[in-house]
Amino acid sequence: MGPMIVIWMALLLLGMSVAFTLGASALVQLWLDGTPMAVIAQRMTKSISDSFPLLAVPFFIFAGNLMNTGGITERVFSFARVLVGHFRGGLAHVNVVASIIFSGMSGSALADAGGLGNMEIKAMRDAGYDDGFAGAVTVSSSTIGPLIPPSIPMVIYGVLGDVSIGRMFIGGVVPGFLTAGSLMVLIGYYAHKRSYPKDDKPTLKEIVTKFGRAIFPLFTPAIIIAGIAFGVFSPTEAAVGASLYAMFLSMVVYRSIGLKELRDVVLDTIRTTAMVLFIVATASVFAWVLAAHEAPKHLSEWLLSLTDNPLYLLLIINLCLFVAGFFIEGLAIMILAVPALAPTIAAAGIDPVHFGVVFIFNLMIGLMTPPMGIGIFVVSGVSGIPFEKLTRATLPFLVPLIVVLLLLILFPPLVTGLPDYLLGVRR
Repeated sequence: MGPMIVIWMALLLLGMSVAFTLGASALVQLWLDGTPMAVIAQRMTKSISDSFPLLAVPFFIFAGNLMNTGGITERVFSFARVLVGHFRGGLAHVNVVASIIFSGMSGSALADAGGLGNMEIKAMRDAGYDDGFAGAVTVSSSTIGPLIPPSIPMVIYGVLGDVSIGRMFIGGVVPGFLTAGSLMVLIGYYAHKRSYPKDDKPTLKEIVTKFGRAIFPLFTPAIIIAGIAFGVFSPTEAAVGASLYAMFLSMVVYRSIGLKELRDVVLDTIRTTAMVLFIVATASVFAWVLAAHEAPKHLSEWLLSLTDNPLYLLLIINLCLFVAGFFIEGLAIMILAVPALAPTIAAAGIDPVHFGVVFIFNLMIGLMTPPMGIGIFVVSGVSGIPFEKLTRATLPFLVPLIVVLLLLILFPPLVTGLPDYLLGVRR
């Protein structure tokens, strides 16, 4: 197993795509083990074809793309602006509130950063905000996306860890709002310190008008959460419903896209889905090789030899995940780490939903940490803000996110309380 790890790390340092590094290093190890090469194709195909919940991934991506293309993001932004735009540093607060709303539609941090990001940063620039601050708020607020349901990372985690996706969806609600609140506290500090502008206080008529324009998109997260909580549909069925609902809004209610635009959305969804599932497939082969060499067992024994205290274990694991996020893409970390850590989590008696939400939030923080920092790359690309400048501006926003991460680790009911209340305590 040693050669596989060495080759993987070497290819990563050379800048090769994560999916190719995982596949190539696993291939070499299988060749050294004398395993037929046909196993790679079989494992890759099996990992993405035998899972019904994974069907939710392309549908949530499709729904997010429809929201961006169909002008729904502009309605969400306008509604968020009348809600909080009149506070000091209003547009920065709008950025966070819009992410809360949009996260209930797309389930993806990068869809949030790329879809809302350009609109939010342009509005903040026009109002006189510093480029770095505008970009940093956009990057940090996008971390809310995979916490408030729906959530593409939660779907993948649930598949890998055999954890209830519905419970994870509901378990992410409180952490999502905690994250938003912590960011708005920091924004308020900077807004008063730098005398950032604010909008005029809206009239009741303006609030009602903007709410009326955004009311149908606002139904999306409510439908998903209520439907799962009351057992009306599964998360996969919710993804299909969200896609159909987004298509209905864009093509029938608002008539903002036609068949040509729909074709472009479908093609973009296919490309994005192919990239995501290719990483899932190659990382699954890598994880399978690790399992064949009993790496999860050895890792579990080592971690439990350090401590069998659940809190200390969570702190150690999350520190390792945080460091890994500097260098490895979050999805790859998830596919490799979840099967490897499952024995440890079970042996320590840690609630898998609690661990899953904390795990995913930690990976979202990795979107903001260089050099991998994909969220920084995306916002830099859509806004034209230099990567180095955006990275420096983003660093202070890591503080509130790390504080929330620690709170979630120390107080599990912040994650498990709501699903236990709505779905019943799991015995």
